[in-house]
Amino acid sequence: MSVTSEKTGRSLTQEILSHLGLAHKTAAWGTLGTLRTFLSFSVDKDVQRLLRAITGPGVDRTAIVDVLTNRSREQRQLIAQAFQGRTQQDLLKSLQAALSGHLERIVVALLQPAARLDARELRTALKDSGAAEDVGVEILATRTPPQLQECLAAYKHDFQVEAQEDIKSETSGTLRDLLLALAKGGRESYSEIIDYNLAEQDVQALKQAEGPSTEGIWVLILTQRNPDHLVRVFDQYQRRTGHELEHTVRSRFHGDAQRALLSLASVIRNTALYFADKLHQALQDTEPNYQALMRILISRSETDLLSIRTEFKRKFGKSLYSSLRDAVKGDCRLALLTLCRAEDL
Repeated sequence: MSVTSEKTGRSLTQEILSHLGLAHKTAAWGTLGTLRTFLSFSVDKDVQRLLRAITGPGVDRTAIVDVLTNRSREQRQLIAQAFQGRTQQDLLKSLQAALSGHLERIVVALLQPAARLDARELRTALKDSGAAEDVGVEILATRTPPQLQECLAAYKHDFQVEAQEDIKSETSGTLRDLLLALAKGGRESYSEIIDYNLAEQDVQALKQAEGPSTEGIWVLILTQRNPDHLVRVFDQYQRRTGHELEHTVRSRFHGDAQRALLSLASVIRNTALYFADKLHQALQDTEPNYQALMRILISRSETDLLSIRTEFKRKFGKSLYSSLRDAVKGDCRLALLTLCRAEDL
């Protein structure tokens, strides 16, 4: 079977599953995350254990990691509230005083509301690291509409400016237009109705959008259509042109706009594989990109990290757990491994 036939086959399978209502189902326990609500949760016991870990003779980092990486984000918020009520001290500040380095940053990320963590990461990408096309697309393109709205609200609350204003001032050209379009959250919702005419119209529009001042067509289609529709567009585009849409992006765009569009196409095709690629890249350097590892493992631990692990092992021939174990050093190693959860054989 040819590569094209395999891709067509997978697309057809996805179409059938969509009609059966199975395409977006999670695992039997209700999540494809590695971290789920702790059933034997006792907020008082967790507060006591954390208090002992901080105030005992030497900081018990293992106990801190064990509690915080085995509770859902909602449960961690309850622990923080109870700690404040019992001790009149802020749990986050108490842990920051007791820890340092990468482990401290992981603990801060674990104890923050998800929207605040996303807002902080987006702000850093726009202001400090020049990674708007990387982290910006990751956050704005992979969060659900409610998560995105909460992130943007947290951004305005914490930094006293709209995220869109920072995007306008810190980026330009196609990248700016792409990020602004994603921040609007106007992507069409999933529909069981397949509009083949619209798919053909979009394919023709993208084929013809090769001259100057046609970048807006790419931005409009890739940020407004729902992912299921876009996968059909990608498949039809390849059949019509003889090459993948990404090939045209590489020849049509350059620099940060090209990287952003390629990332967005990857998210649309297979979000779990997109994150697997990012995790693999973060582990390749002599010094791992700890910030990326923390952000992805924490943000996906309650949603689809099992799927990401599967894609990682399938593509790279080595499990994510083993890759983390071999590359990561220091106090944060246990925390990241616990979030990953297990080896994939």
